[in-house]
Amino acid sequence: MAVSDRVAVLSCHAERPLDDAVWTAYRSFEARWPVASLMRPPAPESNEPEEPWVDRAARVRLLGHHTHWGGVSQARPLGGDPAARVRREGAWLRERSLEPRFFCGGGWYFDEGVAAAVADLGYVDTTGTSYRLPYLTADAPHLRVQEPSWLALPDGRRLLELPATHSAGMLVRALARPLPRVVHVHFHDWELVNRRFARALEIALRILRTRRRLIGLDQLAAAASVGAPVVDLHFSAGG
Repeated sequence: MAVSDRVAVLSCHAERPLDDAVWTAYRSFEARWPVASLMRPPAPESNEPEEPWVDRAARVRLLGHHTHWGGVSQARPLGGDPAARVRREGAWLRERSLEPRFFCGGGWYFDEGVAAAVADLGYVDTTGTSYRLPYLTADAPHLRVQEPSWLALPDGRRLLELPATHSAGMLVRALARPLPRVVHVHFHDWELVNRRFARALEIALRILRTRRRLIGLDQLAAAASVGAPVVDLHFSAGG
């Protein structure tokens, strides 16, 4: 395939993989759809057990790394060195023979230091969005990218970015209108426990499948790596 093809991809911010009900619902979904699992590692702040997390992460088909800088419920950093946590978690994953291919910052947080850490770990980034996040404060950086692109980092390197284009709710509302060439739908694992949400997402994806070819995030990354444009790393404050 070429990056110019009209395709759709799915990614899940798997934030509660140790919750048995959430895990069961997510695994059922993953069995039916080509979704990338962007998993939040165990939070030392909450004493989450490591062994069951590693066992479950090893089972998913396409693993990614999702960082919450404040633990279970606090996604964006409250201070400190955000890049250091990304590097620490990345090393922890590799020490356990896990090889994530993708990254997404919790709360859509991204800065130059995090970008460098993501590049050092060899990830493809998915933290950017093509749409505004109006709930962010005026001083909160947000990466806005309209389509799969290479980000030109300040140190001269390039980082492949596959921005999200729709949440599940946004997709439901957008299906009656023209869609972008590449659709990237994101959702959370815990949302699937809500039967109404899960049903709406399934219906929306079936409709989407009539308009776009659903592929894996790894397939999109392979295509974008040879044909995507290069853009400067730029942050939009306040969404």
